[in-house]
Amino acid sequence: MNKAIVVEQLKNIPLPQQRIEIVERKGLGHPDNVCDAIMDRISVRLSQEYLKKFGVILHHNIDKALLAAGEVEHEFSGGHVIKPMRLIIGDRATKFYGDEVIPIDDIAIQTAKDWLKANFRFVDPEKHVEYQIELKEGSEELKDIFQKKDGLLVANDTSAAVGYAPLTFTEKIVKRLEGYLNSRQFKNQFPETGEDVKIMGHRIGQGNGLTNLHLTVAMPFIDFYIDSEDTYFRKKNEVLETIETFVTHEIVEDQISIKVAYNTLDREKSDISGLYLTTLGTSAESGDSGQVGRGNRANGLITLNRPVSSEAAAGKNPVSHVGKIYSLLSHKIANEIYKSFTDEIEEAYVWLLSKIGHPIDMPELAAAQVIMKKGKEISSISEQVNELIESSFQKIDELCNDLALGRYPVA
Repeated sequence: MNKAIVVEQLKNIPLPQQRIEIVERKGLGHPDNVCDAIMDRISVRLSQEYLKKFGVILHHNIDKALLAAGEVEHEFSGGHVIKPMRLIIGDRATKFYGDEVIPIDDIAIQTAKDWLKANFRFVDPEKHVEYQIELKEGSEELKDIFQKKDGLLVANDTSAAVGYAPLTFTEKIVKRLEGYLNSRQFKNQFPETGEDVKIMGHRIGQGNGLTNLHLTVAMPFIDFYIDSEDTYFRKKNEVLETIETFVTHEIVEDQISIKVAYNTLDREKSDISGLYLTTLGTSAESGDSGQVGRGNRANGLITLNRPVSSEAAAGKNPVSHVGKIYSLLSHKIANEIYKSFTDEIEEAYVWLLSKIGHPIDMPELAAAQVIMKKGKEISSISEQVNELIESSFQKIDELCNDLALGRYPVA
């Protein structure tokens, strides 16, 4: 890495000390998250196929997708699908290499089916989803980047990424709650709940006063398990009580008050039209479409108080597309900085900027901005932070390998 590294002190108020905070997470079965997760899994499968056959990962970016909603008729004790969802998988992938033809369409479809089967209990990938593949060959100039047989590749895009650490309590609780609601434990206890979870959290208050954290949860019920409006609201109350118990156990400070709202569009005495029901567990069955890049950032959250990267990481290739590599690396470096200097800093922000055609371990800009604790000076850690960033780029090949193996979730 031969570019200058910038390490500077921010005078900002740390986010936990600011009066308002807004955090969102789109869960496992949310249509946007479905697109992100499937596209990234296709990239991983393609990477493994390329490595197996040719010893290198070839050009591909599976980062364009649309999950078009289908049509379902909901009924108490079980609705039925009228029109299946349609998953459109697109952008670029190398299909021809020498005399070999890589079955990218078959790989993409089978990967999507495998993911759906593994993550939804009520979606039949054969019956409930149609597949449209729009993967074309990339430009010759971009494909040529991947002809290098050893060493790191050059960036195939000019893009920027930013990561931060540590997560606030609001960010942690939103992420943990979604993980809990889609856990095997919770679904065994409440099999009538779907996988399409969305959580919006907002916090008001800071410092020594009372902090109010509001969590709005959306999670559908499976109509097969619901035989009446009374059953729906009885089950809803049971789920709400369980959510409240979970978040209460997550509180570590006396001055935090948490209020939970669940399925707030519901209307009593409106029969089935006033209930959040699904047949398959996702709103993509009839109510909402999904798209890559509209879901969570690379760390699994949508954080309105934080700076955000300019790229959607999901589905981009793991060896030259810095939109993926730097998105993960910036968060990784920020976490390492914070853990290394917990006694000195409140927050760390890491900014990485690439230039197309330059090696991925030679960013155009690498910068760390840190908010120091009271009485601490940036001069005491700046040299060590610089060395930490240098070290991270020296090991960037390890991160690329982990991304190619799917070891880092990006949704």
